[in-house]
Amino acid sequence: MSDDLAIESVDVRVYTVPTEEPEADGTLAWDRTSLVVVQPLLRNGVRGLGYAVADPATGLLARDTLVGEVLGRDVHDTTGCWEAMVRRIRNLGRPGIASMAIAAIDIALWDTKARAVSLPLHRLLGPVREAVPIYGSGGFTSYTEVELCAQLSGWVEQGIPRVKMKIGKDRGTSWTEDLARVRAARDAIGDNVELFVDANGAYDRKQALRLGHILAEELNVTWFEEPVTSDDLVGLSQLREALPLEVTAGEYGYHLEYFSAMLAAGSVDVMQADIGRCAGVTEWLRVAATTAAYKVPFSAHCGPSIHVHPATVPPNLRHIEYFHDHVRVDHLLFEGVLKPEGGALRPADDRPGIGLSLKEADAAPFRVA
Repeated sequence: MSDDLAIESVDVRVYTVPTEEPEADGTLAWDRTSLVVVQPLLRNGVRGLGYAVADPATGLLARDTLVGEVLGRDVHDTTGCWEAMVRRIRNLGRPGIASMAIAAIDIALWDTKARAVSLPLHRLLGPVREAVPIYGSGGFTSYTEVELCAQLSGWVEQGIPRVKMKIGKDRGTSWTEDLARVRAARDAIGDNVELFVDANGAYDRKQALRLGHILAEELNVTWFEEPVTSDDLVGLSQLREALPLEVTAGEYGYHLEYFSAMLAAGSVDVMQADIGRCAGVTEWLRVAATTAAYKVPFSAHCGPSIHVHPATVPPNLRHIEYFHDHVRVDHLLFEGVLKPEGGALRPADDRPGIGLSLKEADAAPFRVA
């Protein structure tokens, strides 16, 4: 081990940014987004940065329980650091906050490792593509029809050829309104743009089956995300077999075994995984490889700025979710945030790591821990 590459300290902060207005999907409402921002410092002075979108409690766990597991280690040993953190949370439970705390640190360590050798992270990992397709995502159930159509059309005007909206309003009880909103969205974006819908598990199996046929056959919707809860592997599998559109899920996966069970059950046409939930770059790439072994396409859930470099690596990756809230927060807090070009994000070759730096002054008013 080179003493210069030892992890000297790890700074953990939490920032909470209010949404522009209260937002909702089919099963949850929210009015803020919190980020756990991690900045490791090496003995040679190199400082990295990573983050995960997570509850502020995640930051406390990262700082008080996990940071001690990586201090003094060589930053090259990202897998060793990851394994040490996973062992440390044995009695806490792997899903949820623990995995997100590991993710924030793991992403930051990969960024620091790349900075230590003066490489963009995608070059260190070894890309198979130079740019990653995206889809515009938002379309909250709390939006008026006018707001919904304006947002989706705005992405299309930026050259993004696929967009996603929320359905399942009022936990699936307002399904007629859902259909009316999808019709309005289709009229607004035209026939040549792919339209995705996300129910966030709001429907039951029969509802999802009935609506799925209407969505596909009358409105040319091609992607039906979480038509039922992602815990219902049998229901997802049945809907996947019965419907002519793609059934997708996976964003609530926190460890490899979750994704493996979903794949073995034949539950999805496209697997989604969130690098900020499934314990960072280290596990996310394992999930991608496992998904590839099942010949299933892979998609990155939300967090475009932390996904874009790793997303250049999996051959089976289809796209990144360009999620409205996360894009807005990234621009508020960080320098180096990428903008779409031709419906894709292209990782920068002139900045090391994931290419971000914290805007200290701008971020300060949002710091909560």
